[in-house]
Amino acid sequence: QSLAELEVLCNHLYEGTDVAQRMQAEKVLLELIESPECLSQCQLLLEQGATSYAQLLSATCLSKLVSRASPLPVEQRIDIRNYILNYVASQPKLAPFVIQALIQVIAKITKSGWFEVLKDQLIFRDIIADVKTFLQGTVDHCIIGIMILSELTQEMNLVDCSRSSAKHRKVATSFRDTSLKEILMLACSLLKELLAKPLTLQDQQQQRLAMQLLKLVLNCLNFDFIGNSADESADDLCIVQIPTNWRTIFLEPETLDLFFDLYHSLPPMLSQLALSCLVQFASTRRSLFNNPERAKYLGNLIKGVKQILENPQGLSDPGNYHEFCRFLARLKTNYQLGELVMLKDYPEVIQLMANFTITSLQHWQFAPNSVHYLLTLWQRMVASVPFVKTAEPHLLDTYAPEITKAYITSRLECVPAVIRDGLEDPLDDSATVFLQLEQLCTVSRCEYEKTCMLLVQLFDQNAQNYQKLLNSPSRNPLEITVQEGRLAWLVYFVGTCVGGRLTYTSTDEHDAMDGELSCRVFQLMSLMDAQLPQSTNEKVELAILWFLDQFWITYMGEQLQHTSKVYARMSEVLGITDANRLLETFMTKIVTNLKYQGRCEPVISRTLQLLNDLSVGYPFYCIWQNILLKRLVKTEAVKFMLQNHTSKHFPFLGVSDNYRLSDLRCRTVFYSALTRLLMVDLGEDEDEFENFMLPLTVSFESVTQMLNSSFEQEEAKRMLIGLARDLRGIAFALNTKTSYTMLFDWIYPAYISVLQRAIELWYREPACTTPILKLMAEFMQNRSQRLNFDVSSPNGILLFREASKMICTYGNQILSLGTLSKDQVYPLQLKGISICYSALKSALCGNYVSFGVFKLYGDNHFDNVLQAFVKMLLSVSHSDLLQYRKLSQSYYPLLECLTQGHMSFITSLEPRVLIYILTSISEGLTAVDTVVSFSCCASLDYIVTYLFKHLAKEGKKTLRNRDVSLDGQRLLHFMQHNPEILQQVSSSL
Repeated sequence: QSLAELEVLCNHLYEGTDVAQRMQAEKVLLELIESPECLSQCQLLLEQGATSYAQLLSATCLSKLVSRASPLPVEQRIDIRNYILNYVASQPKLAPFVIQALIQVIAKITKSGWFEVLKDQLIFRDIIADVKTFLQGTVDHCIIGIMILSELTQEMNLVDCSRSSAKHRKVATSFRDTSLKEILMLACSLLKELLAKPLTLQDQQQQRLAMQLLKLVLNCLNFDFIGNSADESADDLCIVQIPTNWRTIFLEPETLDLFFDLYHSLPPMLSQLALSCLVQFASTRRSLFNNPERAKYLGNLIKGVKQILENPQGLSDPGNYHEFCRFLARLKTNYQLGELVMLKDYPEVIQLMANFTITSLQHWQFAPNSVHYLLTLWQRMVASVPFVKTAEPHLLDTYAPEITKAYITSRLECVPAVIRDGLEDPLDDSATVFLQLEQLCTVSRCEYEKTCMLLVQLFDQNAQNYQKLLNSPSRNPLEITVQEGRLAWLVYFVGTCVGGRLTYTSTDEHDAMDGELSCRVFQLMSLMDAQLPQSTNEKVELAILWFLDQFWITYMGEQLQHTSKVYARMSEVLGITDANRLLETFMTKIVTNLKYQGRCEPVISRTLQLLNDLSVGYPFYCIWQNILLKRLVKTEAVKFMLQNHTSKHFPFLGVSDNYRLSDLRCRTVFYSALTRLLMVDLGEDEDEFENFMLPLTVSFESVTQMLNSSFEQEEAKRMLIGLARDLRGIAFALNTKTSYTMLFDWIYPAYISVLQRAIELWYREPACTTPILKLMAEFMQNRSQRLNFDVSSPNGILLFREASKMICTYGNQILSLGTLSKDQVYPLQLKGISICYSALKSALCGNYVSFGVFKLYGDNHFDNVLQAFVKMLLSVSHSDLLQYRKLSQSYYPLLECLTQGHMSFITSLEPRVLIYILTSISEGLTAVDTVVSFSCCASLDYIVTYLFKHLAKEGKKTLRNRDVSLDGQRLLHFMQHNPEILQQVSSSL
């Protein structure tokens, strides 16, 4: 292509807004990379391109070229590397993104050729010598040299999923042992030189050099030294495994002083990088030092913390503030409280840290994501108190209550600002709130009396104000909403304190205080319920459910056999004397929510989760679960639900247009919990089961009539979606043969034909087909051997025939849709296919059907479903098989079942299908998902074992083994004509 054509390609790739033009440009780019003229075209762009985008395109092509699985010849890679080094050296004023892209090419070449030898030399390891040449030039050349080392360090640390992890680890380990320490020492020495000169904040070159040096140090300290990098999300648990031969660097006090000085000297954009380096220094593994060395190192860290807190101006920058909070959290993660209290500066520093935390909590809008690290610090400090053996005071009994008070009051004070000014409400981010409350629960238990007094005072004050507002003739809605917001926070805090009993040493007096606090929540709950259905507040309701969950986990299990001081005050005020009365209160609240909160999906969802937890006895042991369930079913609320589970009493079970189809998902959880409660005393009482199923029977009869009427199709569809979700919940909870047989007798044959009809009618609508297919998949699960019917029962075969019909119907219909767009292919096709595969896998592995019977009696249902499996499989590309996790996790285990017990079917497949399957195994072997890779290994084992046994039999010329099976011959014949397939699989292994 000409230079002009290449530059047009650049414009379409990087500046164009037309999606079609960009896709075409990407296609041309791929063709360019594969063409023999790729290198000459890249050189043309670099030397004659009129724009930076032309140079970027060249760098992109080179990066992809050197990253291919089949590498370029070593001489060619040397030429490319040397050309780029000379190019960036001759043009240091290139756009930064172009330099970065070209340097990435150098890093990739260096990593891939790290062990390659040419003329008895490791020719790609002289990169540091090349960089030192850059360091002798101008400031721009120095910056480029540092960028090369930084990018190389990062590339060496980066796991390439397309390559062997063992090879990556070998390269990374060699780089660590031969080069990384030298790179770190070089960066530190250059930083010392930079700091020794007068720093001019307006000098952009100087700032860029400082930034690149700090990034280089950070990349060195972030290196995965021993190949076990923690998940990045687990930031507070990271320990840096510094090599032992680096001790001298870390034992020198000047090393830490350098980075603290850099923090104080540099502008915020750069000083936060210095703090990031200090975070890693604070996370250095303890075993690097002996006890005196560790105490000295910790003393230097604490001295630096003290200096920062005494001069907090830099912390007004959000980046600095966030990194400093991380720094404080890492200190406690890596060092023990007993070591901290021994330090001379500890009393001053703990006071400074407490004041800093209190100020941070009061400014709740400033860097809210950093609060997590401060709470982590105090949580770990307080949790360590019982293990401190030294005589020096830890002072946490003074400061922890102040931290708790600051958090509580700051959250209450934010409510008016959120509601009146329309600011973002912290309560809307429930994940963050729950994480912070989990941390606060430990802190709040330190000097618990002070926490309880504060909460009682604030709760009484706000509850009285709320009642005044409700009784006021004017009823100011804004003020009521503010007060409800405050009460929601207070309920969360009470739940947190109650839940903290499990994390901290508790006494009878503490239990009595929990009772005092809990009384107020139960009273508020009654007050809120009394206003239903006229008014409600979602945030208060969710907070009450959080409290009930915490109280349930903390006190209910233990109180099934014991009494507790928590009931003393609750008995006086509420008449709740024991666990039985408390269970009645819980269940009454659940029923009230399900009756009146039907239009509030978050409240219904959380209420059903609580009901589900109660029905399974979570989190208690088996004996307590049984006792709990027997007491639960005796409550009036449970009896009411078992007898009245209709939309008349629980509106969320309705199917009107006012409810979205996605809202119907909660019905599965409801019926799953309800069926568990039914099972407690059901035994073999079929009449009671029929009574329980009566509302569903009525609904199915209605649907049957509607399907025969063309005017009510939409209502029938909504009813059927709800019924499928209900039945799936019921089937999930029936884990005994007796109870499952009752359900099967109820649904077969009358109602299962309705489900088949729905698949035929609405196969284009995944909102309808997905719940029905999931129901069938649940029916096929032989959990707890519930499908092992009596020997005289044909139920197993009958069930499989119905599943076969449904899978075949769905498969044939869904394939008739033709080619689908990328955004439609999963919801309309692949999701349903994955559920069908899950159902078929459950049937094949369930051991409740003798599949040989089908062929023996001329029944084609088994053959039909296997053919449907093949048709659906061939409609899916290999990339989609691995790209969509649910699909891969259903296909590969199904393939394992087929290769284990149905090799005669596998060998009968056409060559193109066998090639597809074996290729999918080869690609799945390298999958990150262990479900996929394990199933691939097992499938491959079954296939080659079958082949080996066939070859062994063929080699024996005895009369008995003369007639070799046709199945084995077919497979052997296929392998002989396609030898590259097993070679590819072996290569993958």
